[in-house]
Amino acid sequence: MDLIPAPRAVASYGDQYLAVGDGTGIAAGAGTEDTARWLRATVGAATGLSLPARDPGDGAGDGDLIRLSVDGALPAEGYRLAVTPRGVDLRGGSPAGVFWGAQTLRQLLGPDAFRRAPLPGRVWRLPLTDIEDAPRFGWRGAMLDVARHFMPKDGVLRFLDLLAAHKLNVFHFHLSDDQGWRVEIKRHPRLTEDGSWRTRTKYGHRASELWEDKPHGGFYTQDDIREIVAYAHARHIAVVPEIDIPGHSQAAIHAYPELGNTDVVDTAALPVWDTWGVNPNVLAPTERTLRFYEGVFEEILELFPSTFVHVGGDECPKEQWKASPAAQARIAELGLKDEDELQSWFIRHFDTWLSERGRRLVGWDEILEGGLAPGATVSSWRGYEGGITAARAGHDVVMCPLQQVYLDYRQSDGADEPVPIAYVRTLEDVYRFEPVPPQLTEDEARHVLGTQANLWTEVTENAQRVDYQAFPRLSAFSEVAWSALPGPAERDYADFERRMTAHYRRLDALGVDYRRPEGPLPWQRRPGVLGRPLEGEPPNV
Repeated sequence: MDLIPAPRAVASYGDQYLAVGDGTGIAAGAGTEDTARWLRATVGAATGLSLPARDPGDGAGDGDLIRLSVDGALPAEGYRLAVTPRGVDLRGGSPAGVFWGAQTLRQLLGPDAFRRAPLPGRVWRLPLTDIEDAPRFGWRGAMLDVARHFMPKDGVLRFLDLLAAHKLNVFHFHLSDDQGWRVEIKRHPRLTEDGSWRTRTKYGHRASELWEDKPHGGFYTQDDIREIVAYAHARHIAVVPEIDIPGHSQAAIHAYPELGNTDVVDTAALPVWDTWGVNPNVLAPTERTLRFYEGVFEEILELFPSTFVHVGGDECPKEQWKASPAAQARIAELGLKDEDELQSWFIRHFDTWLSERGRRLVGWDEILEGGLAPGATVSSWRGYEGGITAARAGHDVVMCPLQQVYLDYRQSDGADEPVPIAYVRTLEDVYRFEPVPPQLTEDEARHVLGTQANLWTEVTENAQRVDYQAFPRLSAFSEVAWSALPGPAERDYADFERRMTAHYRRLDALGVDYRRPEGPLPWQRRPGVLGRPLEGEPPNV
Protein backbone atom coordinates (compact mmCIF):
# COMPACT_ATOMS: atom_id res chain seq x y z
CA MET A 1 0.00 0.00 0.00
CA ASP A 2 1.38 3.36 -1.08
CA LEU A 3 0.55 5.28 2.10
CA ILE A 4 2.27 8.53 3.12
CA PRO A 5 3.23 8.95 5.90
CA ALA A 6 3.99 5.27 6.39
CA PRO A 7 1.93 3.62 9.15
CA ARG A 8 3.50 1.57 11.92
CA ALA A 9 1.94 -1.79 11.06
CA VAL A 10 -0.08 -2.98 8.05
CA ALA A 11 -1.65 -6.36 7.41
CA SER A 12 -2.86 -6.93 3.83
CA TYR A 13 -5.15 -9.63 2.47
CA GLY A 14 -4.12 -10.02 -1.14
CA ASP A 15 -6.43 -8.64 -3.82
CA GLN A 16 -9.57 -8.68 -1.72
CA TYR A 17 -11.67 -5.53 -1.56
CA LEU A 18 -14.73 -4.03 0.12
CA ALA A 19 -17.05 -2.19 -2.25
CA VAL A 20 -18.09 1.34 -1.27
CA GLY A 21 -21.30 2.55 -2.87
CA ASP A 22 -24.62 4.31 -2.53
CA GLY A 23 -25.61 2.13 0.40
CA THR A 24 -22.51 2.90 2.44
CA GLY A 25 -23.21 4.95 5.57
CA ILE A 26 -21.29 6.30 8.52
CA ALA A 27 -22.00 5.36 12.13
CA ALA A 28 -20.28 8.09 14.15
CA GLY A 29 -19.68 7.47 17.83
CA ALA A 30 -19.31 10.20 20.44
CA GLY A 31 -16.39 12.50 19.65
CA THR A 32 -16.14 11.52 15.99
CA GLU A 33 -18.73 13.93 14.57
CA ASP A 34 -16.10 16.24 13.02
CA THR A 35 -14.55 13.32 11.16
CA ALA A 36 -17.94 12.15 9.90
CA ARG A 37 -18.67 15.67 8.59
CA TRP A 38 -15.25 15.82 6.97
CA LEU A 39 -15.75 12.46 5.25
CA ARG A 40 -19.08 13.57 3.80
CA ALA A 41 -17.73 16.95 2.69
CA THR A 42 -14.52 15.68 1.07
CA VAL A 43 -14.76 11.99 0.25
CA GLY A 44 -18.48 12.41 -0.37
CA ALA A 45 -17.83 15.25 -2.83
CA ALA A 46 -15.09 13.30 -4.64
CA THR A 47 -17.09 10.09 -4.95
CA GLY A 48 -20.61 11.47 -5.31
CA LEU A 49 -21.72 9.27 -2.40
CA SER A 50 -23.94 10.74 0.31
CA LEU A 51 -22.50 8.58 3.14
CA PRO A 52 -25.62 9.01 5.28
CA ALA A 53 -25.67 8.79 9.06
CA ARG A 54 -26.43 5.30 10.32
CA ASP A 55 -27.07 3.76 13.71
CA PRO A 56 -24.11 1.65 14.90
CA GLY A 57 -26.61 -0.90 16.20
CA ASP A 58 -28.30 -1.32 12.82
CA GLY A 59 -27.29 -4.76 11.52
CA ALA A 60 -28.83 -4.36 8.06
CA GLY A 61 -26.29 -4.02 5.27
CA ASP A 62 -23.49 -4.52 7.76
CA GLY A 63 -20.78 -4.52 5.06
CA ASP A 64 -21.88 -1.03 4.01
CA LEU A 65 -21.08 0.55 7.36
CA ILE A 66 -18.10 2.78 8.25
CA ARG A 67 -17.96 2.75 12.05
CA LEU A 68 -16.13 5.59 13.80
CA SER A 69 -15.37 5.42 17.52
CA VAL A 70 -12.98 6.64 20.20
CA ASP A 71 -11.05 3.92 22.04
CA GLY A 72 -9.09 5.19 25.03
CA ALA A 73 -6.87 2.10 24.97
CA LEU A 74 -5.12 3.44 21.85
CA PRO A 75 -2.47 6.20 21.85
CA ALA A 76 -4.06 9.66 21.86
CA GLU A 77 -3.43 10.40 18.18
CA GLY A 78 -3.17 6.76 17.20
CA TYR A 79 -5.79 4.78 15.33
CA ARG A 80 -6.67 1.29 14.17
CA LEU A 81 -8.31 0.89 10.77
CA ALA A 82 -9.80 -2.49 9.91
CA VAL A 83 -11.38 -3.04 6.49
CA THR A 84 -13.13 -6.41 6.36
CA PRO A 85 -16.00 -7.93 4.35
CA ARG A 86 -18.22 -6.83 7.27
CA GLY A 87 -17.37 -3.15 6.77
CA VAL A 88 -14.92 -0.54 8.04
CA ASP A 89 -14.05 -0.17 11.71
CA LEU A 90 -12.03 2.97 12.47
CA ARG A 91 -11.09 3.57 16.09
CA GLY A 92 -8.88 6.33 17.43
CA GLY A 93 -7.36 7.01 20.81
CA SER A 94 -9.01 10.45 20.64
CA PRO A 95 -11.12 12.35 18.12
CA ALA A 96 -7.83 13.41 16.50
CA GLY A 97 -6.77 9.80 16.12
CA VAL A 98 -10.05 8.99 14.34
CA PHE A 99 -9.43 11.91 11.98
CA TRP A 100 -5.91 10.77 11.10
CA GLY A 101 -7.29 7.33 10.40
CA ALA A 102 -9.83 8.89 8.05
CA GLN A 103 -6.95 10.46 6.14
CA THR A 104 -5.54 6.97 5.63
CA LEU A 105 -8.99 5.72 4.56
CA ARG A 106 -9.09 8.44 1.90
CA GLN A 107 -5.68 7.39 0.55
CA LEU A 108 -6.86 3.78 0.34
CA LEU A 109 -9.74 4.82 -1.93
CA GLY A 110 -7.27 6.01 -4.58
CA PRO A 111 -6.11 9.37 -6.01
CA ASP A 112 -9.54 10.34 -7.36
CA ALA A 113 -10.79 10.51 -3.76
CA PHE A 114 -8.78 13.74 -3.54
CA ARG A 115 -10.83 15.52 -6.20
CA ARG A 116 -13.63 17.98 -5.49
CA ALA A 117 -16.26 16.36 -7.70
CA PRO A 118 -16.79 12.82 -8.99
CA LEU A 119 -15.48 11.65 -12.35
CA PRO A 120 -17.77 9.43 -14.45
CA GLY A 121 -17.50 5.68 -14.33
CA ARG A 122 -15.54 5.41 -11.11
CA VAL A 123 -16.00 2.33 -8.93
CA TRP A 124 -15.02 2.81 -5.29
CA ARG A 125 -13.50 0.07 -3.18
CA LEU A 126 -11.18 -0.37 -0.22
CA PRO A 127 -8.52 -3.07 0.07
CA LEU A 128 -9.09 -5.43 2.98
CA THR A 129 -6.50 -4.46 5.56
CA ASP A 130 -5.72 -3.97 9.22
CA ILE A 131 -3.61 -0.91 10.06
CA GLU A 132 -2.30 0.12 13.46
CA ASP A 133 -0.69 3.52 13.58
CA ALA A 134 0.38 6.36 15.86
CA PRO A 135 2.64 9.39 15.43
CA ARG A 136 6.22 9.66 16.66
CA PHE A 137 5.90 13.33 17.63
CA GLY A 138 3.12 15.41 19.14
CA TRP A 139 4.28 18.58 17.34
CA ARG A 140 4.21 18.03 13.58
CA GLY A 141 4.25 21.51 12.19
CA ALA A 142 4.56 23.75 9.19
CA MET A 143 5.15 27.50 9.29
CA LEU A 144 3.83 29.79 6.56
CA ASP A 145 5.06 33.36 6.33
CA VAL A 146 2.16 35.56 5.17
CA ALA A 147 3.90 38.81 6.15
CA ARG A 148 6.43 39.00 3.31
CA HIS A 149 3.82 37.98 0.73
CA PHE A 150 0.19 37.95 1.81
CA MET A 151 -1.76 34.72 1.34
CA PRO A 152 -5.51 35.40 0.93
CA LYS A 153 -7.78 33.52 3.30
CA ASP A 154 -8.84 30.86 0.79
CA GLY A 155 -5.18 30.01 0.23
CA VAL A 156 -4.66 29.57 3.96
CA LEU A 157 -7.67 27.24 4.22
CA ARG A 158 -6.32 25.22 1.29
CA PHE A 159 -2.90 25.03 2.96
CA LEU A 160 -4.59 23.67 6.10
CA ASP A 161 -6.24 20.97 4.02
CA LEU A 162 -2.82 20.00 2.64
CA LEU A 163 -1.41 19.80 6.17
CA ALA A 164 -4.31 17.62 7.28
CA ALA A 165 -3.83 15.30 4.30
CA HIS A 166 -0.28 14.72 5.56
CA LYS A 167 -1.25 14.26 9.24
CA LEU A 168 0.49 17.49 10.26
CA ASN A 169 -1.15 19.02 13.32
CA VAL A 170 0.46 22.45 13.95
CA PHE A 171 0.10 25.48 11.70
CA HIS A 172 2.58 28.19 12.68
CA PHE A 173 1.04 31.41 11.31
CA HIS A 174 3.69 34.13 10.82
CA LEU A 175 1.49 37.23 10.96
CA SER A 176 3.80 40.22 11.32
CA ASP A 177 7.13 41.42 10.02
CA ASP A 178 8.90 44.47 8.62
CA GLN A 179 7.08 44.04 5.31
CA GLY A 180 3.52 43.87 6.61
CA TRP A 181 1.11 43.40 9.52
CA ARG A 182 -1.57 40.83 8.72
CA VAL A 183 -4.07 40.56 11.59
CA GLU A 184 -6.72 43.09 12.61
CA ILE A 185 -6.18 44.53 16.11
CA LYS A 186 -9.21 46.63 16.97
CA ARG A 187 -7.59 48.79 19.64
CA HIS A 188 -4.71 49.62 17.27
CA PRO A 189 -6.43 50.02 13.88
CA ARG A 190 -3.49 51.65 12.10
CA LEU A 191 -1.59 48.34 12.26
CA THR A 192 -3.72 47.16 9.35
CA GLU A 193 -4.87 50.50 7.95
CA ASP A 194 -1.27 51.64 7.45
CA GLY A 195 0.94 48.67 8.31
CA SER A 196 -0.54 46.02 6.03
CA TRP A 197 0.44 47.66 2.71
CA ARG A 198 3.79 48.51 1.14
CA THR A 199 4.18 50.67 -1.94
CA ARG A 200 6.38 48.25 -3.89
CA THR A 201 8.22 44.95 -3.50
CA LYS A 202 11.72 43.74 -4.27
CA TYR A 203 11.49 40.96 -6.87
CA GLY A 204 14.03 38.27 -6.08
CA HIS A 205 16.86 38.41 -3.56
CA ARG A 206 17.56 41.77 -1.95
CA ALA A 207 20.57 42.24 -4.31
CA SER A 208 18.22 42.00 -7.31
CA GLU A 209 17.71 45.14 -9.37
CA LEU A 210 14.11 44.17 -10.09
CA TRP A 211 11.06 45.71 -8.39
CA GLU A 212 7.37 45.06 -8.58
CA ASP A 213 6.18 48.66 -8.66
CA LYS A 214 2.68 48.26 -7.28
CA PRO A 215 1.27 48.14 -3.76
CA HIS A 216 1.23 44.76 -2.07
CA GLY A 217 -0.53 43.72 1.10
CA GLY A 218 -3.68 42.62 2.79
CA PHE A 219 -4.78 41.41 6.20
CA TYR A 220 -7.16 39.04 7.93
CA THR A 221 -10.11 40.49 9.79
CA GLN A 222 -10.80 39.03 13.20
CA ASP A 223 -13.69 37.09 11.71
CA ASP A 224 -11.32 35.73 9.04
CA ILE A 225 -9.03 34.54 11.82
CA ARG A 226 -11.93 32.94 13.70
CA GLU A 227 -12.89 31.10 10.51
CA ILE A 228 -9.31 29.92 9.91
CA VAL A 229 -8.98 28.71 13.50
CA ALA A 230 -12.33 26.90 13.38
CA TYR A 231 -11.44 25.30 10.05
CA ALA A 232 -8.12 24.11 11.48
CA HIS A 233 -9.77 22.89 14.70
CA ALA A 234 -12.17 20.71 12.74
CA ARG A 235 -9.06 19.14 11.18
CA HIS A 236 -7.33 18.75 14.57
CA ILE A 237 -4.69 21.33 13.68
CA ALA A 238 -3.54 23.86 16.29
CA VAL A 239 -2.91 27.36 14.91
CA VAL A 240 0.09 28.97 16.64
CA PRO A 241 0.15 32.72 15.91
CA GLU A 242 3.41 34.62 15.65
CA ILE A 243 3.69 38.32 16.43
CA ASP A 244 7.36 39.29 16.07
CA ILE A 245 9.04 41.27 18.87
CA PRO A 246 11.31 43.16 19.39
CA GLY A 247 12.85 42.90 15.90
CA HIS A 248 11.14 42.48 12.53
CA SER A 249 8.78 45.28 13.55
CA GLN A 250 9.10 48.10 10.99
CA ALA A 251 5.52 47.70 9.73
CA ALA A 252 4.25 48.27 13.28
CA ILE A 253 6.64 51.21 13.76
CA HIS A 254 5.41 52.73 10.48
CA ALA A 255 1.85 52.58 11.82
CA TYR A 256 2.78 53.81 15.33
CA PRO A 257 6.14 55.65 15.19
CA GLU A 258 6.28 55.99 18.98
CA LEU A 259 7.04 52.25 19.18
CA GLY A 260 10.49 52.80 17.67
CA ASN A 261 13.68 54.32 18.99
CA THR A 262 12.69 57.92 18.37
CA ASP A 263 15.82 59.30 20.02
CA VAL A 264 17.99 57.61 17.38
CA VAL A 265 15.97 57.62 14.15
CA ASP A 266 13.09 59.57 12.63
CA THR A 267 10.60 56.76 13.02
CA ALA A 268 7.79 58.84 11.47
CA ALA A 269 9.66 58.66 8.17
CA LEU A 270 9.94 54.84 8.14
CA PRO A 271 7.76 53.09 5.52
CA VAL A 272 6.51 49.55 5.54
CA TRP A 273 9.71 47.90 4.33
CA ASP A 274 9.83 46.96 0.64
CA THR A 275 12.94 44.78 0.56
CA TRP A 276 14.42 41.78 2.39
CA GLY A 277 17.05 41.09 5.00
CA VAL A 278 17.62 41.96 8.66
CA ASN A 279 16.10 45.34 9.44
CA PRO A 280 17.85 47.69 11.94
CA ASN A 281 14.61 49.36 13.10
CA VAL A 282 13.51 47.57 16.26
CA LEU A 283 11.08 48.29 19.07
CA ALA A 284 12.03 50.67 21.85
CA PRO A 285 12.24 48.99 25.29
CA THR A 286 9.73 51.35 26.88
CA GLU A 287 6.69 50.90 29.08
CA ARG A 288 4.59 52.34 26.25
CA THR A 289 5.80 49.57 23.94
CA LEU A 290 5.06 46.90 26.55
CA ARG A 291 1.52 48.20 27.11
CA PHE A 292 0.93 48.43 23.34
CA TYR A 293 1.91 44.82 22.74
CA GLU A 294 0.04 43.59 25.80
CA GLY A 295 -3.03 45.05 24.08
CA VAL A 296 -2.08 43.27 20.86
CA PHE A 297 -1.62 39.95 22.64
CA GLU A 298 -4.89 40.34 24.56
CA GLU A 299 -6.74 40.32 21.24
CA ILE A 300 -4.51 37.55 19.88
CA LEU A 301 -5.42 35.35 22.86
CA GLU A 302 -9.11 35.97 22.19
CA LEU A 303 -8.69 34.82 18.60
CA PHE A 304 -6.31 31.88 19.01
CA PRO A 305 -7.00 29.17 21.63
CA SER A 306 -3.57 27.59 21.07
CA THR A 307 -1.58 26.91 24.24
CA PHE A 308 1.49 28.30 22.47
CA VAL A 309 1.98 31.87 21.28
CA HIS A 310 5.08 32.64 19.21
CA VAL A 311 6.80 35.98 19.82
CA GLY A 312 9.62 35.72 17.28
CA GLY A 313 12.62 37.12 19.12
CA ASP A 314 14.97 36.52 16.19
CA GLU A 315 17.32 38.78 14.25
CA CYS A 316 17.06 41.82 16.52
CA PRO A 317 20.05 44.10 15.78
CA LYS A 318 21.23 45.97 18.86
CA GLU A 319 22.80 49.06 17.21
CA GLN A 320 19.83 51.36 17.86
CA TRP A 321 19.68 50.31 21.51
CA LYS A 322 23.42 50.94 21.85
CA ALA A 323 22.95 54.45 20.42
CA SER A 324 19.71 55.21 22.31
CA PRO A 325 20.01 57.16 25.59
CA ALA A 326 16.56 55.86 26.55
CA ALA A 327 17.55 52.23 25.96
CA GLN A 328 20.81 52.69 27.87
CA ALA A 329 18.89 54.25 30.74
CA ARG A 330 16.58 51.24 30.76
CA ILE A 331 19.57 48.87 30.90
CA ALA A 332 20.95 50.80 33.88
CA GLU A 333 17.56 50.97 35.60
CA LEU A 334 17.06 47.23 35.32
CA GLY A 335 20.63 46.39 36.31
CA LEU A 336 21.27 44.54 33.05
CA LYS A 337 24.68 43.75 31.65
CA ASP A 338 24.15 44.58 27.99
CA GLU A 339 21.73 44.76 25.08
CA ASP A 340 21.39 40.95 24.88
CA GLU A 341 20.05 40.97 28.42
CA LEU A 342 17.74 43.83 27.44
CA GLN A 343 16.22 41.63 24.74
CA SER A 344 15.96 38.79 27.28
CA TRP A 345 14.13 41.20 29.63
CA PHE A 346 11.70 42.00 26.82
CA ILE A 347 11.00 38.30 26.16
CA ARG A 348 10.82 37.43 29.86
CA HIS A 349 8.18 40.10 30.34
CA PHE A 350 5.88 38.42 27.84
CA ASP A 351 6.78 34.94 29.06
CA THR A 352 5.43 35.95 32.48
CA TRP A 353 2.49 37.81 30.95
CA LEU A 354 1.44 34.80 28.85
CA SER A 355 2.00 32.32 31.69
CA GLU A 356 -0.33 34.32 33.92
CA ARG A 357 -3.01 33.78 31.28
CA GLY A 358 -2.45 30.05 30.91
CA ARG A 359 -0.43 30.25 27.71
CA ARG A 360 3.14 29.32 26.81
CA LEU A 361 5.67 31.49 25.02
CA VAL A 362 7.65 30.04 22.13
CA GLY A 363 10.37 31.91 20.26
CA TRP A 364 13.22 31.46 17.82
CA ASP A 365 16.50 30.32 19.33
CA GLU A 366 17.89 33.86 19.72
CA ILE A 367 15.76 34.07 22.86
CA LEU A 368 18.53 32.01 24.48
CA GLU A 369 20.84 35.02 24.27
CA GLY A 370 21.00 36.98 27.49
CA GLY A 371 19.23 34.23 29.41
CA LEU A 372 16.17 32.14 28.56
CA ALA A 373 12.80 33.03 30.06
CA PRO A 374 11.71 30.38 32.60
CA GLY A 375 8.69 29.02 30.73
CA ALA A 376 9.89 29.53 27.17
CA THR A 377 9.92 26.92 24.43
CA VAL A 378 12.58 27.26 21.74
CA SER A 379 12.12 26.94 17.98
CA SER A 380 15.63 25.84 17.02
CA TRP A 381 16.14 27.31 13.55
CA ARG A 382 19.83 28.21 13.17
CA GLY A 383 20.79 24.58 13.48
CA TYR A 384 20.63 21.97 16.24
CA GLU A 385 22.74 23.85 18.79
CA GLY A 386 19.98 26.08 20.17
CA GLY A 387 17.70 23.10 20.63
CA ILE A 388 20.42 21.06 22.33
CA THR A 389 21.23 23.92 24.70
CA ALA A 390 17.56 24.48 25.57
CA ALA A 391 16.78 20.77 26.06
CA ARG A 392 19.79 20.32 28.33
CA ALA A 393 18.53 23.26 30.39
CA GLY A 394 15.14 21.59 30.76
CA HIS A 395 13.23 23.65 28.18
CA ASP A 396 10.96 22.23 25.51
CA VAL A 397 12.13 22.45 21.91
CA VAL A 398 10.69 22.34 18.40
CA MET A 399 13.40 21.30 15.96
CA CYS A 400 13.32 23.24 12.67
CA PRO A 401 16.97 23.69 11.59
CA LEU A 402 17.32 25.77 8.46
CA GLN A 403 19.92 23.39 7.04
CA GLN A 404 17.32 20.63 6.90
CA VAL A 405 13.74 21.89 6.73
CA TYR A 406 13.66 25.43 5.35
CA LEU A 407 11.41 24.93 2.37
CA ASP A 408 12.31 28.26 0.74
CA TYR A 409 15.74 26.72 0.04
CA ARG A 410 16.32 25.54 -3.53
CA GLN A 411 15.55 21.95 -4.47
CA SER A 412 18.26 21.49 -7.10
CA ASP A 413 21.37 23.19 -8.44
CA GLY A 414 19.82 23.25 -11.92
CA ALA A 415 19.83 26.53 -13.83
CA ASP A 416 16.02 26.48 -14.14
CA GLU A 417 15.40 26.46 -10.38
CA PRO A 418 13.24 29.53 -9.65
CA VAL A 419 14.96 32.28 -7.60
CA PRO A 420 17.48 29.87 -6.05
CA ILE A 421 17.97 30.50 -2.34
CA ALA A 422 20.73 29.05 -0.12
CA TYR A 423 21.70 25.38 -0.11
CA VAL A 424 20.22 22.57 -2.17
CA ARG A 425 17.75 20.60 -0.08
CA THR A 426 16.37 17.73 -2.11
CA LEU A 427 13.43 15.48 -1.38
CA GLU A 428 15.88 12.85 -0.16
CA ASP A 429 17.66 15.36 2.10
CA VAL A 430 14.38 16.15 3.84
CA TYR A 431 13.50 12.45 4.09
CA ARG A 432 16.79 11.78 5.89
CA PHE A 433 16.33 14.62 8.38
CA GLU A 434 16.44 13.47 12.01
CA PRO A 435 14.76 15.84 14.51
CA VAL A 436 16.35 14.44 17.70
CA PRO A 437 20.08 15.23 17.95
CA PRO A 438 22.11 12.18 18.97
CA GLN A 439 23.96 14.30 21.56
CA LEU A 440 20.87 14.36 23.79
CA THR A 441 20.32 11.80 26.52
CA GLU A 442 17.01 9.97 26.70
CA ASP A 443 15.73 12.36 29.38
CA GLU A 444 16.89 15.43 27.44
CA ALA A 445 15.33 14.11 24.23
CA ARG A 446 11.92 14.11 25.92
CA HIS A 447 12.03 17.91 25.67
CA VAL A 448 11.91 17.67 21.87
CA LEU A 449 8.19 18.22 21.37
CA GLY A 450 8.54 17.55 17.70
CA THR A 451 9.56 19.18 14.48
CA GLN A 452 8.47 21.79 11.99
CA ALA A 453 9.19 22.79 8.39
CA ASN A 454 9.36 26.53 7.69
CA LEU A 455 8.43 28.35 4.50
CA TRP A 456 9.49 31.99 4.25
CA THR A 457 8.02 33.92 1.36
CA GLU A 458 10.40 36.73 0.40
CA VAL A 459 10.76 35.17 -3.07
CA THR A 460 7.59 33.07 -2.91
CA GLU A 461 5.00 35.55 -4.12
CA ASN A 462 1.82 33.50 -4.50
CA ALA A 463 0.10 30.19 -3.76
CA GLN A 464 1.59 28.58 -6.86
CA ARG A 465 5.09 29.31 -5.61
CA VAL A 466 4.20 28.09 -2.12
CA ASP A 467 3.07 24.82 -3.69
CA TYR A 468 6.33 24.50 -5.60
CA GLN A 469 8.55 25.15 -2.59
CA ALA A 470 6.53 23.03 -0.15
CA PHE A 471 5.81 19.97 -2.25
CA PRO A 472 6.81 17.24 -2.49
CA ARG A 473 9.28 17.99 0.32
CA LEU A 474 6.49 18.52 2.87
CA SER A 475 5.30 15.00 2.03
CA ALA A 476 8.73 13.64 3.00
CA PHE A 477 8.75 15.80 6.11
CA SER A 478 5.36 14.46 7.16
CA GLU A 479 6.80 10.95 7.24
CA VAL A 480 9.78 12.14 9.31
CA ALA A 481 7.39 13.76 11.79
CA TRP A 482 4.84 10.92 11.93
CA SER A 483 6.50 7.59 11.23
CA ALA A 484 8.83 5.46 13.33
CA LEU A 485 11.77 5.57 10.92
CA PRO A 486 15.25 4.12 11.39
CA GLY A 487 18.31 6.37 11.46
CA PRO A 488 18.85 8.67 8.48
CA ALA A 489 21.34 6.44 6.65
CA GLU A 490 19.17 3.33 7.08
CA ARG A 491 15.93 4.85 5.75
CA ASP A 492 14.51 3.14 2.68
CA TYR A 493 14.38 6.13 0.36
CA ALA A 494 13.78 3.89 -2.66
CA ASP A 495 10.56 2.63 -1.07
CA PHE A 496 9.53 6.20 -0.26
CA GLU A 497 10.12 7.21 -3.91
CA ARG A 498 7.98 4.25 -5.00
CA ARG A 499 5.15 5.34 -2.73
CA MET A 500 5.53 8.92 -3.95
CA THR A 501 4.60 7.74 -7.44
CA ALA A 502 1.07 7.18 -6.14
CA HIS A 503 1.22 10.28 -3.95
CA TYR A 504 2.02 12.54 -6.91
CA ARG A 505 -1.33 11.48 -8.36
CA ARG A 506 -3.02 12.56 -5.12
CA LEU A 507 -1.25 15.93 -5.31
CA ASP A 508 -2.35 16.23 -8.94
CA ALA A 509 -5.95 15.57 -7.93
CA LEU A 510 -5.64 18.26 -5.24
CA GLY A 511 -4.31 20.73 -7.81
CA VAL A 512 -0.95 21.16 -6.08
CA ASP A 513 1.64 22.85 -8.32
CA TYR A 514 4.48 20.77 -6.89
CA ARG A 515 8.02 20.42 -8.23
CA ARG A 516 8.26 17.43 -10.55
CA PRO A 517 11.15 14.97 -10.04
CA GLU A 518 12.50 15.93 -13.47
CA GLY A 519 12.57 19.63 -12.61
CA PRO A 520 10.41 22.75 -12.84
CA LEU A 521 7.76 23.11 -15.52
CA PRO A 522 8.01 26.21 -17.75
CA TRP A 523 5.63 28.36 -15.69
CA GLN A 524 7.42 27.43 -12.46
CA ARG A 525 10.70 29.03 -13.56
CA ARG A 526 11.73 32.64 -12.93
CA PRO A 527 14.42 33.31 -15.55
CA GLY A 528 16.60 36.31 -14.84
CA VAL A 529 15.40 36.84 -11.25
CA LEU A 530 18.40 36.95 -8.93
CA GLY A 531 18.57 34.51 -6.04
CA ARG A 532 21.25 33.75 -3.44
CA PRO A 533 22.53 30.21 -4.02
CA LEU A 534 25.07 28.75 -1.60
CA GLU A 535 27.28 25.90 -2.74
CA GLY A 536 28.19 22.67 -0.99
CA GLU A 537 26.62 20.94 1.96
CA PRO A 538 25.06 23.11 4.69
CA PRO A 539 26.92 23.14 8.00
CA ASN A 540 25.54 20.58 10.43
CA VAL A 541 25.59 22.72 13.58
